[in-house]
Amino acid sequence: MNRDEKNRIIDHLTDSISQAKHFYLTDISDLNAETTSKLRRACFEKEITLVVVKNTLLQKALEKFDGKFEGLYGALKDSTSIMFTDRNNIPAKLIKDFRKTSPKPVLKAAYVEESIYIGDDQLDALSGIKSKEELIGDIILLLQSPARNVISALQSGGNKLAGIVKTLSEKD
Repeated sequence: MNRDEKNRIIDHLTDSISQAKHFYLTDISDLNAETTSKLRRACFEKEITLVVVKNTLLQKALEKFDGKFEGLYGALKDSTSIMFTDRNNIPAKLIKDFRKTSPKPVLKAAYVEESIYIGDDQLDALSGIKSKEELIGDIILLLQSPARNVISALQSGGNKLAGIVKTLSEKD
């Protein structure tokens, strides 16, 4: 591989990192062709882009972000694959599910929600992070609770709106 080819790969990795909201560094070495194919298919179905990279080229791409990813450099040993995603916890859930039948992929590190996670022991924490959609759902449920209280008060008070309005106005 000549210098121009390496620079093209580094530029492509830099673009992919800047466009991805989250990414996971994994080790998928020693997987046979069938298992690798299953992993790639599972990634595709979950809208995860899986790329095998050379650690030196990946580090050069990460260095272009002025130290933002410096905490990941220590994970760049042995074989490395990157899982790029827009949904924060999906790769962690996929890895956990995949590991029910295979010893890999192993989580080396991750950049999720602008935080760095190092080591396979972080898999549970990463899979427990709520997605944007899940957080919005939780907020909607919390906002519905006061509305339910008003409806409940209306029903128990004989549906007298005047009493509810008076009670609410007294709270101001």
